[in-house]
Amino acid sequence: MSFHIGAKPGDIAETVLLPGDPYRARWAAQTFLEAPRLVNEVRGMLGYTGTWRGHPVTIHGTGMGMASLSIYVNELIRDYGAKTLIRIGSAGALQPDVQVRDVVLAMSAATLHTPSSEIFREMNFAPTADFGLLCRAHAAAQGRARTHVGMIHSSDTFYDERPDLAQQLQRHGCLCVEMETAELYTLAARHKARALSVLTISDHILTEEALPASERETSFAAMVEIALAAAFD
Repeated sequence: MSFHIGAKPGDIAETVLLPGDPYRARWAAQTFLEAPRLVNEVRGMLGYTGTWRGHPVTIHGTGMGMASLSIYVNELIRDYGAKTLIRIGSAGALQPDVQVRDVVLAMSAATLHTPSSEIFREMNFAPTADFGLLCRAHAAAQGRARTHVGMIHSSDTFYDERPDLAQQLQRHGCLCVEMETAELYTLAARHKARALSVLTISDHILTEEALPASERETSFAAMVEIALAAAFD
């Protein structure tokens, strides 16, 4: 056990999928894994371990934001030996050609601040995805979803008061905004783990289009399939 994860030794697989929402972790485990079993529910943060095509997989929630994700990813790597961590989450599109329901593979993640920023002091560290995972995810996405690869923005606020920042991100080709990837990639680099974010566009910052709540789970299925294929195929 760790401070925030009540799993026993051996309960967590080396490959972990990381949705922000613990209920999405439950849905993904019950939908895609064989014989999923609950391995953590401390503070309501659900984690399940099962198999996918014979491969052990854990699907564990992280909560919202980089500070929350940092707690779980640190413990998953340090205390449970996780080696491959793939975020499966939602994002808001920032470019006209990125549409609701599209999938974005985050090559890199720009951010104003992460929990790791103090380590680098004056340096602007550029957190990036694992190239092998990125390549396999791109191959797996063909025929599954309309897919984009590039830079994203990891924001540390949900209710953003910086329209000027969004305009500059759009100008510089940033594909979408979410709240966790920059810290995930930084922690993976620090601990020599592999990381990738596979994101489904759930809403559009420019057009204000959004997925209805009733369609979110079915629209997220392709993202989970891509993540699993990237980890093992």
